[in-house]
Formats: sequence, C-alpha cells, structure tokens
Amino acid sequence: MGLVHKILPHYTYEDYLHWEGNWELIEGSPIAMSPMPVPRHQLIAALLVTEFSVALKKCKNCKAYLPVDYKVQEDTILQPDMLVLCKSPGPKFLDFAPLLVAEILSPTTALKDRNTKYEIYQQQKIRYYLIIDINTNSIEIYELSNEHYQLVAANNDGSFDFEIEDDCRVNVPLSEIWKD
Repeated sequence: MGLVHKILPHYTYEDYLHWEGNWELIEGSPIAMSPMPVPRHQLIAALLVTEFSVALKKCKNCKAYLPVDYKVQEDTILQPDMLVLCKSPGPKFLDFAPLLVAEILSPTTALKDRNTKYEIYQQQKIRYYLIIDINTNSIEIYELSNEHYQLVAANNDGSFDFEIEDDCRVNVPLSEIWKD
C-alpha cells in the first residue's frame, strides 16, 4: 500500500450517500462535480438525449438517460452525462454496465474524462464511449473491439449507426445537437 493510501481516507458508496452536493467517487477518492455545468453543456446534453431517445424508439428495450449514479464497484460511482441502457436500472443506482456512455468535456473534467473514465468504461466493457467537445463542436466515438476502445468516428458532423442490440441498429443524427 502506498503512502497516499495510508494517509488519505478511502470512501465507499455508503459514505457517498451522505454527501451534500454533486460528487463522483473514483477508487475511494471523492471528486467534486462543481460548479454546475455551463448552460451550453446542459443544452447539448438535453439535445443528445433527445436524439438518442427518438432513434431508440425502434429498440423496444433501450432508453437514453441523463446522469444517474453508476456504481461500478463499492468505491467507484460515476455520473456519465448521458447513457443508453437496455434494461431497467435499480431504484437508486445503476449496477451494471450501460451499452453507451457520453461525457461532455469541460475544462475541469476533460483530463478525467479522457483518461480515468475512459479506462474505467473500457474495463467495464461499455460498447460505445462518446467524448463531446462543446468548444469545437466535435464528437469522438469509441467502440469496444477486442476489449479496447477504437476511435471509429471523429468530428462527427452527420449521423452515426449504433448497433444497440442484436436485432436493433439505430442511426443517430449527431449533427442535430449543434443546431442551437
């Protein structure tokens, strides 16, 4: 055990439940999710979930969600900006890997989204990971292949076909989220 682990407290989901404000927990370390996202971040998140919701109507079991607690393990709780689930989450948190997660970059989260969360989502075998940059109006789409993410589209200014379930493939017009 390293010196940091001997000095710093290690928090769990039980601790997380009692915190005020908006937090994530990564390997026992609390990460403040403040200040609140800027208005454009919130607008893009809403438009993204709308486009996925419309496209997913043909997939009977799948829905797009705005942030929910994703309990990866007892000491790791994440809140992706948007997720796609093909089964219902528990009443308090999600305890299984979503099919797709999207993170909208901000100056305070970009490093974590591109590195720490990228690795966690890849380890959890989440099929698609979208990284959205609202400053450049670009989207990076990563797809899991042989247990590693591969960049399959970047700077997406059109639509993209997602294979959601074995019998359901959807085309999501991602360029629509930039029409604000």
